[in-house]
Amino acid sequence: MNEDRQIDYDSVGMDEAHVAVAPAELSAALDDALELQPISIRLQKDLLENLKALAKLNGLGYQPLIRQVLTRWVDCELKSMLRERASQMRPEESRPEADAGCEEEMRKAA
Repeated sequence: MNEDRQIDYDSVGMDEAHVAVAPAELSAALDDALELQPISIRLQKDLLENLKALAKLNGLGYQPLIRQVLTRWVDCELKSMLRERASQMRPEESRPEADAGCEEEMRKAA
């Protein structure tokens, strides 16, 4: 390998001349390894365009960004539900400021 050659990591994979569709077996193996389930969802056009713009600004594809947003939202909702149940069991330990952390996480995700 030539040590003098510098790799522009920002453009790796961006040239369509080097793009190929992965074989179905490899794609299925990757989905299985990452436990991904293909789904179909209808989104408003402007929402999708905004997601794509945000993804591009963050150096991501829009689908990984949507996975991140959904994962953060679900994590926050589950934590909120657990806090609610815990506060019902021990009302004196209810902490409304704890929900602010999830709100901050959701702002970061967007």
